[in-house]
Amino acid sequence: MKSLVEHLSQYANYHRDPRNIATHFVGIPLIVLAVAILLSRPGWDWGGMWLSPALLAAAASVWFYLRLDLRFGLVMGLLLGLCLWLGQMLAVQATGLWLSVGLGTFVLGWVIQFVGHYYEGRKPAFVDDLSGLIIGPLFVVAEAAFMLGLCPALKKAVEANAGPVAIRHKNAAV
Repeated sequence: MKSLVEHLSQYANYHRDPRNIATHFVGIPLIVLAVAILLSRPGWDWGGMWLSPALLAAAASVWFYLRLDLRFGLVMGLLLGLCLWLGQMLAVQATGLWLSVGLGTFVLGWVIQFVGHYYEGRKPAFVDDLSGLIIGPLFVVAEAAFMLGLCPALKKAVEANAGPVAIRHKNAAV
């Protein structure tokens, strides 16, 4: 299994333009939330816990994140827990509301993502490696940590592999 540095570095190679990173701070959470909403049906209340495909997907994701890094895994677990809570709240609403919020959020999130990749001048990371779909949310959390001055050694290791964040023009060689 790749290390945290390897995963983040590979993903970061596709995300060095700060405008692209900024769009990911909006687009990725919207997509993750949308997936939690859409996968919260079918669901069953079992002893006060909502059992759904969303719970299974979140549990598998958190397990993956925890194996990479305990601190990031715990943060991702908390964030995914919030998405599950909101997904469950919408799953018990009328089908039209549940579906329109889920699909609308999903489409909006991807539109924002593709705007960011227009700025970057590169395709999304998942096009070359599907693991980018699970690393994207972790990348956003890591970038937030870096912006807060946390995890300087991790930031240094990722930038040693992917380079620093800097505006790259669409037509520049990649």
